[in-house]
Amino acid sequence: MRTRCVSERCAGTFPTLGRAHTKSMEEYKKRKTSMCQVVSVKMDKTVVLAVTRRIAHAKYTKTIKRTTKFKVHDEKNECKVGDMVRFIETRPLSKEKRWKVLEIVEKANQ
Repeated sequence: MRTRCVSERCAGTFPTLGRAHTKSMEEYKKRKTSMCQVVSVKMDKTVVLAVTRRIAHAKYTKTIKRTTKFKVHDEKNECKVGDMVRFIETRPLSKEKRWKVLEIVEKANQ
């Protein structure tokens, strides 16, 4: 089925969005994944994860720790503070959430 374009710039037709924009398995494999520790579980269905990386200072070459916090969607509210979690990139779920919890790799000792 073809749909008529209503734009003034384009007088032609284009295929429907369902057929033209199907994702292949290769596109799903390109999503970023990472693993880090849970630092906060105070929100509903959201956990905050902290990824710590070590970089060398550009001028002085001293090793510096840099921490990035991610807000990650946790559908079942299973995560606890201190858990090691694997998460994956997804569509925007809210203003700051663009990640989902894939699995809990290691539970915290509490």
